[in-house]
This record gives sequence, C-alpha cells and structure tokens, in this order.
Amino acid sequence: MVFCTLLRRNPQVGVGIDAGIPDSRWRFARGSSRFVSDKQVVEMSTRIRNNLWQVGGRGLTGPADAAIYLVRFGDKAALIDAGSGRDLPQLRNNIAQCLEPDVQLEYLLLTHCHFDHTGGAQAVRDEFGCRIVAHELDAMYLESGDSRVTGADAYGASLEPFAVDVRLQGQESNLAIGSGTMTAIHCPGHSPGSVAYTTDIDGHLVLFGPDLQGPIYSKFLSDEEKYLASLARLRDLEADLLLEGHFGIFETKREVREFIEDCITPRLQPCRC
Repeated sequence: MVFCTLLRRNPQVGVGIDAGIPDSRWRFARGSSRFVSDKQVVEMSTRIRNNLWQVGGRGLTGPADAAIYLVRFGDKAALIDAGSGRDLPQLRNNIAQCLEPDVQLEYLLLTHCHFDHTGGAQAVRDEFGCRIVAHELDAMYLESGDSRVTGADAYGASLEPFAVDVRLQGQESNLAIGSGTMTAIHCPGHSPGSVAYTTDIDGHLVLFGPDLQGPIYSKFLSDEEKYLASLARLRDLEADLLLEGHFGIFETKREVREFIEDCITPRLQPCRC
C-alpha cells in the first residue's frame, strides 16, 4: 500500500515538489521579498545566524530546488544539499556573497538522493572542488543514475551518475570541518539513506532535516515504520533550530518539536491520488 503524508496547512508554506507532484505554493525564503527571474542573476542569500545562511531554494534559486544551506567553520565551509542544478549561476553568486575568497567550501552534505536536492551535486563539486557526502544506502542510486528512485523523472530529467566521495555508514558519523564538527545521523524512511546533520553554533543545536514531512512513497523505497522511528529520534534531540528541506526554518525548541510531532502523529493515510 502506498502512503502519503498529510500535514497541517500553513498559508506561508506549501507541500513542495519532492513527492513528484510540482506545487506552486511555497514559502518565500526568510528575508526574501520576491522570487528570482530564471534569467536574472543577483546576489541573494539569507543570513540565519552567525556563519549560517540559506543560499538556495524557492525565492533564492530556481523553483525546482529544495532548500540549500551554507555553514562556515573558520576557513572551511559546508553546503547542505545542492538543488536540482538548474540555477547554478545564481547559487554560485549566493555562496560568494557569504564566503570570503579564502574560505574553502570543503564538503557538500547530501541529506538524501532525491533530484531536487542532488541534481546539482556534480556541478557544485566541479565549481568548488568540494567532496560529496551521502549515506551508502542512497549513494548507490546516485552513482548508478537511477532517475526513478531519485525522482528525476518527475522533473522531466535524467540524473547523470556521479561518484560519492564519502559514503556514510551506520547510524552516526562525525565530520571535522575547519574549526567545527558536523554530525551525520542516519534517518531512514523517506529514502533508505536519508541523513540529518547537526552542529553547534554559538551554543545552539542546529538540525538540518532530510524532508521531515515525507512523503512516504513506494517509488522512493520509503519505509513508514523507519520514517516514524527516525522522526522520533530527531524530535528527542531537542534542537534549538531546524532547517527543513521544504517547510522552512523553525527557530525555537518548541517550534522544532511541534513541527516534528505534526509529521509523526496523525498524518499517514492510504494514498487515494
């Protein structure tokens, strides 16, 4: 049986396009007042905290991109997800707006294999010389160019195969990045190799979530039981700040917990679409 995830509607957010059904109802990126024309390249990014920005996603890069975040630790930085790859010039400019020339983008951290998060991964590596990180259970679909499991076919695209430099294994891994550390937490469910990343910024626990709203979809090799267990694990982290792939930014422990609980509790029902 195929399941869909149904969430409380908020007029400032939309269901996103990760389910393979394009949707035009999107939250504007925090700090952005307009969408970007497909032909326009301007400097646009959103400062969230010291050394933490949103540099991609609707309102900052093209409409096929999930949220893209950038975090800096001294002279090194990491990008979380790469979008679809359809607006690389704008993404490049947004990153340059945030990082000084002597700061190296060392890692591209992929939360999962879906095209709106990974279609631009190879282009980002070519541009910045960074290393691509993904969990081994999703890496196989990226390296084989599986357009079905990655959802590329829903965008009328084919995922070009690319190598994953760092294949995460097991439940948890730590990555040293400049003066800081990112922790990768395996959160299967939405995809087999979904990963959340956490780090400490100014004493606050920051959580980068891998499409916590789902959907649970057989085409994506989703697993309902693992999805719910992963959400419970992330909820119990008591993060101070959640940066989500489609539903925006949640800025207090209470907001983070409420959003994750909304994803857990009532919403898995048989798909009738």
